[in-house]
Amino acid sequence: MSTTAFTTAITQARDLLRWRSPLRTELWAARLTATLRPTEVRPLVQQLTEAGSPEARLTLAALAVVETAALDDDEARYDGTNAEAAAAPPTEPASDDSARATGNTVASGTGSYAGTDPQTGHPTTQEPGSKSLQEILREAGKEAVRGLPEWVGRMGQVVCEQAWYGKADRYGEQALAALRFRYPDGKEPHVLIVGIDQVNGGLAVDAVIEEPKFLDDLDLRPADPAVAAGRVLDAFEMTDLVMGAPIAESLPAVRPLALARARTVPDPVRQAPDDTASRFLDLPDLPGAQEAFGKLVEFVGDRPLWWSPARVSRFLTSWLPREAILTEAALSAMPDVVRAWSRFHGGDPEVLRQIETDAPRLPTLMADDSLAGLRKRMAQNDH
Repeated sequence: MSTTAFTTAITQARDLLRWRSPLRTELWAARLTATLRPTEVRPLVQQLTEAGSPEARLTLAALAVVETAALDDDEARYDGTNAEAAAAPPTEPASDDSARATGNTVASGTGSYAGTDPQTGHPTTQEPGSKSLQEILREAGKEAVRGLPEWVGRMGQVVCEQAWYGKADRYGEQALAALRFRYPDGKEPHVLIVGIDQVNGGLAVDAVIEEPKFLDDLDLRPADPAVAAGRVLDAFEMTDLVMGAPIAESLPAVRPLALARARTVPDPVRQAPDDTASRFLDLPDLPGAQEAFGKLVEFVGDRPLWWSPARVSRFLTSWLPREAILTEAALSAMPDVVRAWSRFHGGDPEVLRQIETDAPRLPTLMADDSLAGLRKRMAQNDH
């Protein structure tokens, strides 16, 4: 950990002590976390613990309430000396007497260790059985709060009051999950809004924490906070699985607080089904309409908010001919079902025009056996 980074943190914490804002301090901690390399955290905790000043203790308390679990993922990957670390023998851990002499009871027992993470198989500097970075920070933060102003203890102590979910844009290519929080004293109410990409599989691509009035310009539906929080956690988990995920430049600085906020919601519902299709009540009264709608639901899957001209065209001209076996009644009803679904999504003119362009071609495309995929061919052969 560089002395410059430590000094900068102390200087900024001094200003935060004057502002007396739990939210502002948590946002700062999230940004600070985003700038830290995993191998810098333990030395930083030690420096802050040894310094013991109000600014140092505030920094520890703030870092303890944001999500830092990602920093635990294979510290040695980030320290630039992986090969040397993996080959070097374990260093002798500090004795209990030594730890007591330095007063470093929080960071003791976390010295360098060269080994292999049993889960990832990568070199790691974390000694088996030693505390994770998040555990170290939480213990340090709990101790650091003592002697600081009362407002510091409110950091992280929030209640989720409401939640919303809906489209972020005209075609639903991104969805928004929003959660409103308040502190116990009712001050600094705020909303967490996470952009969830629908086109690329449900990645968390952006997040902001704003005043509640930010929601005024968004067309979102009320949602169960547990479901909205689960969607946020699912989306960040998906982003973590995709190397080089296309995210906003500002996301890393918000991510630690966004995850911490989502985890404060009791019993978040993970992998919750989207209820958009079940709210669609305007199915045309036509023979075959229910069968046609079943195929539409199968196509939109777990991302039913995304309904653009390109997706309409893919459904009518590519997916149906490749995947679907339809009765004559369902084939005849399909254009009207797709129009009704599009009106349910707001009746975008471009979407409706795309239907009029592609729907007349559907019977010919469905009759072309060369467009059928393997599963459709196998199903046809079984009949």
